[in-house]
Amino acid sequence: MGSSYTALRGPRTRGYDRPVKVIVEADGGSRGNPGPAGYGAVVRDRLSGETLAERKGFIGVATNNVAEYQGLIAGLRAAQELGAAAVEVRMDSKLVVEQMSGRWKIKHPSMQPLAREAQALARHFGAITYEWIPRERNRQADRLANEAMDDEKAEKAEKTEEGAKQPHWSGAVGEPTRLILLRHGQTRLSVDRRYSGRGDHPLTEFGLEQAEKAAARLSKVDGIEGIISSPLGRAQQTAGKLAEKTGLEVVTHQGLIETDFGTWEGLTFAEAAKQDPEIHRRWLGDTSVQPPNGESFDEVNARVRKARSEIIAKYGGKTLVLVSHVTPIKTLLRQALDVGPQFLFRMHLDLTGVSIAEFYPDGHASVKLVNDTSHLS
Repeated sequence: MGSSYTALRGPRTRGYDRPVKVIVEADGGSRGNPGPAGYGAVVRDRLSGETLAERKGFIGVATNNVAEYQGLIAGLRAAQELGAAAVEVRMDSKLVVEQMSGRWKIKHPSMQPLAREAQALARHFGAITYEWIPRERNRQADRLANEAMDDEKAEKAEKTEEGAKQPHWSGAVGEPTRLILLRHGQTRLSVDRRYSGRGDHPLTEFGLEQAEKAAARLSKVDGIEGIISSPLGRAQQTAGKLAEKTGLEVVTHQGLIETDFGTWEGLTFAEAAKQDPEIHRRWLGDTSVQPPNGESFDEVNARVRKARSEIIAKYGGKTLVLVSHVTPIKTLLRQALDVGPQFLFRMHLDLTGVSIAEFYPDGHASVKLVNDTSHLS
C-alpha cells in the first residue's frame, strides 16, 4: 500500500494561531466497489483559492463510500496540521455530506468508525460546514484518488510478493518521513541552567565534545539524506560536526529556532519567577501565556507544525536529522504522539539527546526513540 503527502505552504495567518478559513475538497474511489480503492484530498486557502496541501493514498480493497470517508479524514487531518480554525468541506459524495451534516443516519457498520474518526477531527475546528458539489467541481481530489490507485497498480507490478510493502502495525501506510531529532550540545547558559532562547550562545568545549560524539553515533545510521538545523549558532555547530562526518550539507530552517523567552533570556528559573511572579506562575501551566516580550508555547506549536509540513513536503519519505532545541523537539514529539500540552512540562531532554519520530503520509505518526544519550557514555 502507498500514499503521499504534499503540503505546499501554510495558510496566511494573523500571528501564529489565527489562520484564514480553508476549503477541504475530498474524494475517494473503488475499482470494483468493492475493489482496489484510493482517496484524494486538497486543502485550499478560502480567500485566494491557493492550494495549501494535497494528500492521496491507496487503502486496499474497499467500497466507494469507505474511500470517500478516508479522503475526508485525510483532508481534515491536513487542515488541522496547517492550523486552520474554520473549514468548508466540499465533496461529491451525497452520503458522506449528509451523514456528516447529521441529516442522515449512519447505519452501515463499516461507515460508523470512519464517521466517528471524522467527527473527532471536526471537533478540532471552531467552525465546519459540509457542501455537496458535482464531480466536475471536484476534479483535483478525484485526480489524486485515481493517481493513488494507479501508483499502487504500478508499484505492485514492479514488486515480488516477498518484497511487497506491508502496512504499519497501527494501520499507517506509505513511506514515513523519519526525523532524527538531535538537541544541540552544551553552552554557557545551559551550564548555569538559564533560559536560553533566541540568544546566540556558542558551544562550550564540552559541548563541542558532545556534538562530536553525537555525530560519530549518527554517522553510522544508514540512509540519512539530509541535515536540517535551527539558525542559532549552537545548533549550527552541532549540525556541522555531523556534516563533517557524513559529507551532507546543513540546511537551515527558521521554524526550528528555540522559543523566544523575551525578557527572561539569560535568567535562571528563580530569577524569572522573582521578576514576573504572576506571569511566570501562569506560564508554567498555560501554553497560551507569553513571557514578557516573548513567545508562547502555543505559538511555538503552530510554528513547528508549519515547519514540519514544509520539511515533509520537500523531503517526504526520507530520513533526516533535525538539529534543534528543547522546545521544538518536545513539540515534534508531542505532535507525533498526538497528546496535550502538559507533555511539554513533563518531558526531559538532555543535551545532544537523540529522539526519533516518523510521520506517515496518511497522517499517522510513530515515536521510535526518546532522549537517547548512549553515545555520551
